[in-house]
Amino acid sequence: MSKPVVAIVGRPNVGKSTLFNVLAGETISIVKDTPGVTRDRIYADCSWLDMNFTLIDTGGIEPDSSDVILSQMREQAEIAIATADVIVFIVDVRQGLVDADSKVADMLRKSKKPVVLAVNKVDSFQKFGNDVYEFYNLGIGDPIPVSAASRLGLGDLLDEVAKHFGNFQTDDEEDDRPRIAIVGKPNVGKSSIINQLLGENRVIVSNIAGTTRDAVDTEIIHDGTEYVFIDTAGLRRKSKIKEELERYSIIRTVTAVERADVVVVVIDAEEGVTEQDAKIAGIAHERGKGIIVAVNKWDAIEKNDKTIYEYTKKIKDTLSFMPYAEFIFISAKTGQRMNKLFELIDMVRENQTLRVATGVLNEIMTEAVALQQPPSDKGKRLRLYYITQVAVKPPTFVIFINDKELTHFSYTRYIENKIRDAFGFKGTSLKFIYRERSGKEQ
Repeated sequence: MSKPVVAIVGRPNVGKSTLFNVLAGETISIVKDTPGVTRDRIYADCSWLDMNFTLIDTGGIEPDSSDVILSQMREQAEIAIATADVIVFIVDVRQGLVDADSKVADMLRKSKKPVVLAVNKVDSFQKFGNDVYEFYNLGIGDPIPVSAASRLGLGDLLDEVAKHFGNFQTDDEEDDRPRIAIVGKPNVGKSSIINQLLGENRVIVSNIAGTTRDAVDTEIIHDGTEYVFIDTAGLRRKSKIKEELERYSIIRTVTAVERADVVVVVIDAEEGVTEQDAKIAGIAHERGKGIIVAVNKWDAIEKNDKTIYEYTKKIKDTLSFMPYAEFIFISAKTGQRMNKLFELIDMVRENQTLRVATGVLNEIMTEAVALQQPPSDKGKRLRLYYITQVAVKPPTFVIFINDKELTHFSYTRYIENKIRDAFGFKGTSLKFIYRERSGKEQ
C-alpha cells in the first residue's frame, strides 16, 4: 500500500527545514549508497505511532524582495497542492501574520486539500500563547503552537496531520488496478509514451483525477486488463533556475512512485544515462517498487550489432545499485517495442507478488551456507537458522540468526543472488530482515 504524502510550505526563516529535520529524525542521516537519497534532503520516510508517510520539503526560498518571496511561495504552494495528501503550512509567531501568509492561505483554502496550520517558534506558551490566536484570521482551521527547535507540540501537530490519512488509505485499498508510474527527467518523452500507448490501444479512455491529488492519471485497457498510468510530466510553472526545476521534478517523482506498483524510468537515448536519472531510479529502488528502465528515442541512434549491449552496460554501471532492473529500448515517436512494455509490466508485477514456500527457501539457504561459510568476527561465526518470506511488494524475507552484529551486506547479497538464481525475481528488489532469536531486528 502506498503511503500518504505530507508537504511543508512556508516563508523563509519560519523554520521549515528545522521542522523537516526533526520530523524526519534519523531516517535522513542514515548514509546509503543509493543516488535516490538526495543530498539536499527534499524528502524523507517518516512514521507517527503506527502510520507511515512521506514528508516533502517544498523548497528553499532565498530571494531579495517581498515580490519574489510571494511568487516563490505561490509556486511552493502549487507543488504542495498538486502532490500532497496533507499540507503543513508553517508561520512564525514572532514575525506575526504577514501579507504573504494570507495570500498563500487563500490558495491553500481554495485547493480543498487538508491543511494543518503550524505556528512555529512558540518556545514558551506563557509568553507567546495569546499571539497564536492572531492566525485564526487565515481561515484555515485551528493554529497549532509548536517549537521545532525545542521539539514542543510536535505530537499534537502529527496527531492533526494523521487525522487526514484515513480516507487516503481506504481509497487506495479499494482500487486494485495495476498502477504504473512513468518517471524521468523533463523532456525525455514521458507524456509521448502515454500518448503512444493510448493510440496503440485504440480505446476511448477518460483522464480521471487521481484519487488523492489533482495530478491526472490515465486509464489504459490492454488485452482486457485495466492499467492506471501515473504521469509525472508537466510542472505548472517552469522555474528559470535549473536546480529548482530538478527539485520539483524529484518531488513529483517521489509522490508518483509512492502510489505505483511498477515504475518505468525513462532515459533519453540521445543524452545517455545521467546522475539525475540515477537519482530518480534510486527513489523507486528505495521504496521497493518493480522497476523497468525504458530507453526512449532509440530510433534516433545510429546502431550496429553491438550498440544495444554497449548501451545496456553503460546504464547498468550507472545504476549498479539495482542490478535486477529490466531494460527495454523503445521509441514513443514510432511505436517501436511499445506493446512489449505491457509484457514487461505484467512480468514485473508477477515477480513483485511471487511467494516462495518456506521449505524451498531453507533448502536454498542450507546449500548456500555449505558452499560459502558465513562471515565471522573474533572467533564467532554468523549462524543462519531459518528463513521465511513474510511479505510481497517487494518480496520480503526474514532470516533468523544468532547475532546481527556479525551480518555483512556482501553475504546478504550472496543469499539474495542464490534466491534469484532459483526464482528470478526479475524487475523487483528483495528485502531482507535479520532477526535474532532474542527478537531483536536489523
